Amino acid sequence: MFLVGLTGGIASGKSTVSSLLRELGCPIIDADVVARQVVEPHSPAYFRIVKHFGPEILLENGEIDRQKLGGLIFANGEKRRLLNSITHPEIHKAMLKQILFYFIRGYRYVVLDVPLLFETRRLTRFLHHTVVVYCDPATQLSRLMLRDGLTQEQAEQRIAAQMPLNEKRGLASHVVENSGSREDTQRQVLRLHTKLEDSVEFLLVRAIAVAAAAGLGGLLLYAAKLLVS
Repeated sequence: MFLVGLTGGIASGKSTVSSLLRELGCPIIDADVVARQVVEPHSPAYFRIVKHFGPEILLENGEIDRQKLGGLIFANGEKRRLLNSITHPEIHKAMLKQILFYFIRGYRYVVLDVPLLFETRRLTRFLHHTVVVYCDPATQLSRLMLRDGLTQEQAEQRIAAQMPLNEKRGLASHVVENSGSREDTQRQVLRLHTKLEDSVEFLLVRAIAVAAAAGLGGLLLYAAKLLVS
């Protein structure tokens, strides 16, 4: 099994591409879902967030008000970095558990759906492929305003808080262009899935893992590098 990183920008259509891959039978580990799980009440990350941001970010039921917290961090880079330093280690540990689950079940590849994949770079060294869901700036802005009911100024502020999509596109090994119709995006996703399914990289990774357990990992790692070089 090998790992594929999926990312994009706010309102670029990453969730659409993730859903299409899931429909094709790909296992998806959604960092946003995991992020909500690791900050549930009484978790270690929950207590640290409340300590640093104050009880005013809580809802009446004690859960973190994600919208209020989001408003704070999007307007303040230092607070955003603080929140990331609290949540990212917990998110990565939870994702690793899911990766091991899919590895044991024998999947060819697993998609890690990570919004800040290139911003943090903590996971990129473990990925065999990276996919960016791209749309043009005007489309991104209008989609975000419509989706979240934001003013143009608010939407521009949230987009500016992330790495530009053009920069992410330059870092990715695959790009899904999502400025057009859903049908066009669907065709691109199907081509991508077919390419990944036909890859033999998962055989090399699995052979190395099995050999490592038997004490032969170093030899096979060298052989695998020769094969893919």
